[in-house]
Amino acid sequence: MRRDLYGPEHEAFRETVRTFLAKEVLPHHERWEREGVVDREVWRSAGRQGLLGLAVDEEYGGGGTADFRHSAVLIEEFARAGASGLALSLHNDIVGPYLTRLANDEQRRRWLPGFSSGEIITAIAMTEPGAGSDLQGIRTTAVDRGDHYLLNGAKTFISNGVLADLVVVVARTTPEGGSGGQSLLVVERGMAGFERGRNLDKIGQKAQDTAELFLHDVRVPKANLLGEENQAFAYLMANLAQERLAIAVGAAAAAEEILDITTRYVKEREAFGRPLARLQHIRFEIAEMATEAAVTRAFLDRCVAEHSRAELDAVHASMAKWWATELQKRITDRCLQLHGGYGYMTEYRVAKAFVDGRIQTIYGGTTEIMKEIIGRSLLG
Repeated sequence: MRRDLYGPEHEAFRETVRTFLAKEVLPHHERWEREGVVDREVWRSAGRQGLLGLAVDEEYGGGGTADFRHSAVLIEEFARAGASGLALSLHNDIVGPYLTRLANDEQRRRWLPGFSSGEIITAIAMTEPGAGSDLQGIRTTAVDRGDHYLLNGAKTFISNGVLADLVVVVARTTPEGGSGGQSLLVVERGMAGFERGRNLDKIGQKAQDTAELFLHDVRVPKANLLGEENQAFAYLMANLAQERLAIAVGAAAAAEEILDITTRYVKEREAFGRPLARLQHIRFEIAEMATEAAVTRAFLDRCVAEHSRAELDAVHASMAKWWATELQKRITDRCLQLHGGYGYMTEYRVAKAFVDGRIQTIYGGTTEIMKEIIGRSLLG
């Protein structure tokens, strides 16, 4: 079915993204996988190509558009390319809204030009060793010391954790913390007491640096408070819908791509003297997956269109996230099975897709949390 979500300007942007991937990312991705981190220069190249700060005002070097469809194009193309190392969507769509919506004029001048050029790489630090999806369980503390906060705690599973120059940290600014006692503090590279642990050894997304962060008596100036004190939980709830939609968009595109690869494979691979595609079971498998992917695509395109009009609510974003990521997991697993023994070999794209995609149902809020959000909205 013809998609009517995108206009000519979005398709032109898609070509820019594809060219960038072909020239700046894919030739280096295997090396980045071995090294566990991408080159900093590729971030600056992304900035020069206009792939960073899409929603940042033009006066700060950004794209000046609040149209999420440009972000969706970028996410789709990275997912289809299997380029999991360069976390542009984390930078643009997850960290970006906190800076564009909450930063004051001085903070915008200080951070947004570098954010848009790729000179400043960002991360957000919510997850802790004892607090994952339960954001009210955060234990990192920030104690008011007059002109600064004294920040103490530990964060883990922080994407961009090794490269990040600017980290938005969620911390308790009241003893009880919880929904009414957390704040967002911006920690910058070089602050005394801010240390990075090891680059975590994951089963997939090897090129994407993911680290532990340690905060020991870090003096964070009051000028680095983002938004109002004790309002972090409300800010997080407002911005998580976009994060979850972004993950869903990538999941659907990844599922479609691996299905296309597998469809071609079963046409070429022979068993019992004929192509696999001639076997009824194989045809039924492909038919089922193609139908599931098409139905998911229709719902997600509607969600993206609504979000671009600022009309998408948290419940439908949660529906999109859990459904699309579980679909990706299911389709990738079935496609690996159809590849037989070759699917278990890392040289085949389906093997990488299998390990890279497994995290999708976990980060950004687990499937179980998504269902809880939806269930509460329906049943109280």
